[in-house]
Amino acid sequence: MSETMTQKNEPAVADALNALLADSFALYLKTKNYHWHVHGPHFRELHLLFDEQAAQILATTDLIAERVRKNGAATLRSVGDIGRRQSIRDDDAAGVAPDAMVRALAEDNRTLLAQIRETKAAAEEAGDIATSGLVDGWADETQQRIWFLEATLGY
Repeated sequence: MSETMTQKNEPAVADALNALLADSFALYLKTKNYHWHVHGPHFRELHLLFDEQAAQILATTDLIAERVRKNGAATLRSVGDIGRRQSIRDDDAAGVAPDAMVRALAEDNRTLLAQIRETKAAAEEAGDIATSGLVDGWADETQQRIWFLEATLGY
């Protein structure tokens, strides 16, 4: 009888994916927060950029959660679970300057990219080629977001 992915439990891969999922949700919400609260002479440009980036981040969350389940593990269950696992810090401050928003999101996307690399390493160590292949696309999207944010700052 052949072993299916759902019968195989790869805790290191599932743990890395759940951490990535928590950071993805944290970054999504932070990006939407900035989308809702951006102001100033570049309002429209940043408002649209943040909305596009938030949508891209949210689109990965279901794929990440499904990879956790395909690895035979449970995924995140609540906002509290996200809070316990996330490494990207929330920003509850009122009146954040637009440049500070862009810098924070660039840094947070770099944090997410590091989490993606850890997930790729765990997947490759476990021989999980499906997860390893999927994270390549997520890394490319994250690098593109970083590039757009840094270009917006003039880096």
